[in-house]
Amino acid sequence: MIEWLKLDFVGAVEGVEAFSTTRGEVEARKPYSQVNLCDYVGDDALRVLDARITLAMQLGVDLDDLVMPRQTHSCRVAVIDENFRLMDIDKQEEALEGVDALVTTLHGVVIGVNTADCVPIVLVDGKAGVIAVAHAGWRGTVGRIAQAVVKEMCHQGARVEHIQVAMGPSICQDCFEVGDEVVAAFDEAGFDTLAIVRRHASTGKAHIDLRAANRDVLMAAGVPEDHIILSRHCSRCEHDRFFSARRLGINSGRTFTGIYMK
Repeated sequence: MIEWLKLDFVGAVEGVEAFSTTRGEVEARKPYSQVNLCDYVGDDALRVLDARITLAMQLGVDLDDLVMPRQTHSCRVAVIDENFRLMDIDKQEEALEGVDALVTTLHGVVIGVNTADCVPIVLVDGKAGVIAVAHAGWRGTVGRIAQAVVKEMCHQGARVEHIQVAMGPSICQDCFEVGDEVVAAFDEAGFDTLAIVRRHASTGKAHIDLRAANRDVLMAAGVPEDHIILSRHCSRCEHDRFFSARRLGINSGRTFTGIYMK
């Protein structure tokens, strides 16, 4: 059995579930233990496949209906529709290459992203029947990937004032130390760095609040502030529960955050 953290929205959305997987039973000095669904981070392919099969069975969907992109910290958004489902596996993999966000109106299809400190974002317009998920690292945040997702959701029939958002486990501001070049990237992109950047009292190093930065992007895109829930779980602080590249190294597992309409 795979355990997960249920992600709640401000208002109940009937028939929609969102979650982030937890690591399960962690073995010391094994950075991929125990539950990892990401197949391009160096884990054993059969272990990854077994985790995916287990999750699909628990959710009551076919393995083919568990859809996740091969992320590259881009701002590309892909729509998972009937045309995608009709593609052969090679075409589907090609369509998911270099994609960091997914949008769908299909029922019974689980869309998700893999993270290990970056911010996973799930979005829903329950009235229109549109759901989405995004992976927002600092590069994706600077590129306003959340805004691109909202735009595509509206193209698929959502209304921005109806969109609700929840963020899954990610690195907290205290843990997210960055170089000044990263701060400069946010500043040049028009972010209010006075609001999202804090300097450590003793080291002088900058710490960025990625969750707040993405909340600001969503609000600028028209999502009401009171429709957005930020996670209180830090992947680095809780590395025994969620994967953290900063704590475990880049060669480690990933936390899967998914959303689906039953």
